[in-house]
Amino acid sequence: MGTSYMQAKDLELLGSTARRAVSYLQSVGARPVAPDVAAIRELEQLTGRLPDEPTEPANLIEILDRIGSPATMATAGGRYFGFVIGGALPSAVAATWLASAWGQNASLRVMSPVSAALEEVALGWLRELLGLPAECGGALVTGATMANFTALAGARHDLLERAGWDVENDGLTGAPPLTVIVGDEVHVALLKALGMLGLGRKRVVRVPVDGQGRMRPDQLPSLDDRTLVCIQAGNVNTGAFDPAREICGRARDAGAWVHVDGAFGLWAAASPAYRHLTDGFELADSWATDAHKWPNVGYDCGIALVRNSSALRAAMAIGAAYLAPGDLREPSHYTPEMSRRARGMELWAALRSLGRSGVADLIARTCGYAERFAEGLRAAGHEVLNDVEINQVLVSFGSPEVTRSVIERLQREGTCWCAGTEWQGRVAMRISVSSWATTAEDVEASLAAIQRVAGT
Repeated sequence: MGTSYMQAKDLELLGSTARRAVSYLQSVGARPVAPDVAAIRELEQLTGRLPDEPTEPANLIEILDRIGSPATMATAGGRYFGFVIGGALPSAVAATWLASAWGQNASLRVMSPVSAALEEVALGWLRELLGLPAECGGALVTGATMANFTALAGARHDLLERAGWDVENDGLTGAPPLTVIVGDEVHVALLKALGMLGLGRKRVVRVPVDGQGRMRPDQLPSLDDRTLVCIQAGNVNTGAFDPAREICGRARDAGAWVHVDGAFGLWAAASPAYRHLTDGFELADSWATDAHKWPNVGYDCGIALVRNSSALRAAMAIGAAYLAPGDLREPSHYTPEMSRRARGMELWAALRSLGRSGVADLIARTCGYAERFAEGLRAAGHEVLNDVEINQVLVSFGSPEVTRSVIERLQREGTCWCAGTEWQGRVAMRISVSSWATTAEDVEASLAAIQRVAGT
């Protein structure tokens, strides 16, 4: 065997970069959550035409750290509550570093036996945690948009195959029409997936929702075996759950397919304290979720699961003489991508480091922090608009103008970062708590900052 192909300067580059990354993570909790104007202005130094000559790698990393690190959003810290963006567990960060060093292509088992094995194990653990059928086919993709796309491709295949149509080979021109039903507060990621699948963003039938954004089953239209019903586990604004048991029961009687968009809410099934909210979702036919929200795997790690594994495989698998599959599961037969990084390693590492109890604690702890936000804001005289079921809090500070002003001032103040939204005719601040790094001290400091900028 030959000596290492890496020179001493290459090894020093990797070591110094790791030290820079550790330094960033050690300091990120003490800085303002959003970068200041000066830091963003400095990004101009990264622009310009591509140099004719090579740049020393150590110099590249120094430039990225010096200019790039101050211009990041501090999502790795504990006081970022904008959107549902979790941090990345240390175990997942470390696994990402190792996966990058391995440089594996997770497309086929023959390309990377370890990637295929870790992905298969992690998907099995995930099915158990979420209480989903053991026979589900699964895919690891980039995020909830692609997870919805992947699972819905399986649904499209199954529904059209029953009607005698081969959509993968013959396309949608001339295909029997499918009816797609969504709630009136459907997430845009699911609509994007429907558009990419040729099912249409506007051709959907919208069902009215209740005061928390839950689909009203009494308003469902007639269902049949060419109907795709898309329900939510975790409304993006309120965190509310559609009444899955009733909807799935009606769909099953009619032969319709039920898909669950559960980007973050589906993880409530992993917590004994919140599992009741996901009752009936296990009766659906497909599910999409994100592991980079809960349980903080880091970007990117979306997950698609389909009860009928053969429908998912039929929608995604390809064949060629030089791509002869083995007898075991081939990852790329279940995903839109062929060449893909080994994100299964990060999911495996995060789940194994947490264990069942750790996942349950992470969910219960962050949901408890959301309840504390709601309690503190109500006590200060502000209106909490939603029933705080999991990790989402919507708060109004009065008129739309006043609420927008509070959000803007809070984002500039820097203690924490919360987003704005418009929900059921109301302008609100949305507080999303989903990071493992958030502490009780972070919550109290953030509450104080919100009250300070709101003048209470």
